Amino acid sequence: MQAVLNKLEYIVFRHRMAVVLFFTVLTCLLGYKATQIQLDASFNKNIPLQHEYMQLYLKHEKQFGGANSILLSVCDKDGDIFNPDFFAQLKAVHDQLYFIPGVNRPLVNSIFSPSARFVEVVEDGFAGGPIIPANFAATEQGLAVVKQNIEKANVVGRMIASDYSCAMVSAQLMEIDPQTQEKLDTLAFAKKLESQIREPLSTEQVSIHIIGFAKMAGDIADGAKGVVLFFAVAIAFTFIMVWLFCKSFKLTLLPIACSIIAVVWQMGLLSSLGFGLDPMSILVPFLVFAIGVSHGVQMINSIGKKVAEGVSSKVAAQASFKALLIPGGIALLSDTIGFLTLLAIDIGIIRELAITASLGVAVIIFTNLVLLPILASYFNSSKIKRVDDGKTTSHSLFTQVREVLVCATDRKWARVILAVSALLFAFGYWQAQSMRIGDLHAGAPSLHQDARYNQDTFLISDRYAISSDILKVIVEAYPAACTEHETMARISRFQWRVENLSGVQSAVSLSSVAQAVNAGYNEGNQKWQTLPRNSASLVQATSRVETSTGLLNGDCSVMPVIIFMEDHKAETIDYVVSSIKQFAQEENTDTVQFKLASGPIGVMAATNESVSAAQLPMMIYVYGAVIILCLVSFRSVKATIAVVLPLYIVSTLAQALMVKLEIGLTVSTLPVIALGVGIGVDYGIYILSSMMGQLKQGIPLPIAYRNALAERGSAVLFTGITLAIGVSTWIFSALKFQVDMGILLTFMFLVNMLGAVLLLPAIGTLLWTDQKKKRE
Repeated sequence: MQAVLNKLEYIVFRHRMAVVLFFTVLTCLLGYKATQIQLDASFNKNIPLQHEYMQLYLKHEKQFGGANSILLSVCDKDGDIFNPDFFAQLKAVHDQLYFIPGVNRPLVNSIFSPSARFVEVVEDGFAGGPIIPANFAATEQGLAVVKQNIEKANVVGRMIASDYSCAMVSAQLMEIDPQTQEKLDTLAFAKKLESQIREPLSTEQVSIHIIGFAKMAGDIADGAKGVVLFFAVAIAFTFIMVWLFCKSFKLTLLPIACSIIAVVWQMGLLSSLGFGLDPMSILVPFLVFAIGVSHGVQMINSIGKKVAEGVSSKVAAQASFKALLIPGGIALLSDTIGFLTLLAIDIGIIRELAITASLGVAVIIFTNLVLLPILASYFNSSKIKRVDDGKTTSHSLFTQVREVLVCATDRKWARVILAVSALLFAFGYWQAQSMRIGDLHAGAPSLHQDARYNQDTFLISDRYAISSDILKVIVEAYPAACTEHETMARISRFQWRVENLSGVQSAVSLSSVAQAVNAGYNEGNQKWQTLPRNSASLVQATSRVETSTGLLNGDCSVMPVIIFMEDHKAETIDYVVSSIKQFAQEENTDTVQFKLASGPIGVMAATNESVSAAQLPMMIYVYGAVIILCLVSFRSVKATIAVVLPLYIVSTLAQALMVKLEIGLTVSTLPVIALGVGIGVDYGIYILSSMMGQLKQGIPLPIAYRNALAERGSAVLFTGITLAIGVSTWIFSALKFQVDMGILLTFMFLVNMLGAVLLLPAIGTLLWTDQKKKRE
């Protein structure tokens, strides 16, 4: 290995200028590509397409609509929609939504839709027609007729708010834009909802409230723009702290500049590979910057110390390159492989995040471990001030901190540290068992509760008997199944049981509609609101229900049960889905199958189950990669245990913190576990790599640890504290998701640092007990 390092050093530093020119050209090219990257949010990226629920969803998507829906509630501020101005605005909203590219036009639904009809029982039988007559005029008489039609159509609570204060316009979105024949630009569509509907059509009297995946993604993307500001603040703060650490303006520039170059490379490579940046992955570039700074500070710390010993900047850079390439490379390679393990999870957004993070971390090997020392070798040694290593004065702050940390190798204090760590781990493990899979709050969890999107969600939930939280159970039977009483009775029984579940607002199916129609055929008598037992009467009851209602297909062999839920909290979905599975098992026959699931809640249920199934394998993959690389690097089981055990304890405590913060394990937060391991492994590897050579020579653990702290400890402490303070500013973000991630990352930066400087040496007292005792 030493021969390889010597060869690499000779090649790199022998041709310094050529290497710098190569990096410059590549940075310019990738920088240009980085300017072309765009935010990219797609509905299908957020769902596990291979899950059985999603296979069913895709199978029936064209017939019964997908889960990517949009709801627009048009509300009158006086609480009464029956006035000319309101109906003019409602029709304008319906028409404008109809013509926005990407909307599935046949599925645009409101009381102005041709399919919105009423049926009533009259002396001669049935009478009916569209809710809005062809000759409608918004006069007092015309509005009174429409009100009667609305009540006859039984759409109050669905198309019309229960208190008559609002009216709903809903639509399904297409995955492919019919104009461009490319994937629908969700964020551009969200902007059109604002620019073409909400802004021009809202008045002092009429307000428009919009919810749905596309609108949520657009609001998150708008909030994510603030990440750029936090990124700039973090860079400025890190610059100041690095300058205070190394007392050299030139050395300060190096880790900052090289880490920014790493981010530029990352963005350029993503763009070159055809990827965009999802709003939920917008924080990854900062993590790449943070990890880059961590490794960069180690490099300038080493260079500054060697220059202080009297060698030239080139010699110092060469020595630091050889000393840090292996531990730094192993740490970054561990991070990269750890992130790549996320590719095993069959959810598009997680796979993209894995690619984004692994690319960013991989390029740090080149920018911060190769380019940085080469650039430093050109500096004038006399202008590089000494990096304080704690030896300048006995009163040095770091010297005092270092001597306190060395106490961790004393058996008495080591036992205390291990006992406290064990108690914290036990508490954390107990708390982590309460971590829920899925969202824990109503509305969009990535946004604050007072965000407009969430306020719109709460308004719609309060004023309607339905919500956007729709679950569809698909009943697959046989042709003309709706003419068989036994089959329809099963559907009716199933629907009744589901309607009485906690968390369910209401449900509708062909069976429930057929019962209402049957009552209509019998003078509207409620006693006849039941399913006819003979096929002729059942055909009469179901023939009036059109396929456009989404309650049956063309030959009546597929009949969804549409369930409107109160919210999409994890516990609500878990309870309802598990209950439906039980009901379905009891009602299924060889010819009639109740299958989960479609609708937005079906997507969430599939995602939650996929996340739950992926949690343990992902942990095994991440830690397996770290363990293998540590074994290869240190060739020591003891060293591997000393590095990995603190990481596992911190990961467990991070999960306990998620429980405390009420953060569920979702597509967005699942990768945080891998990110936490990637952040923490660097500290331990740098400390232990400095100790291992000494321990193999028989140097006692306390002396080896003191020397390691003198060599690299100040940089570990500095980066942990600096980066923690940098991400703590995220608590002021407009995105709830970024606030939560800021708290989690602050915790991980600090506690992983403490694990490396306190728990690692304490574990060492148990593992390296055969070292020769030497006088310190």
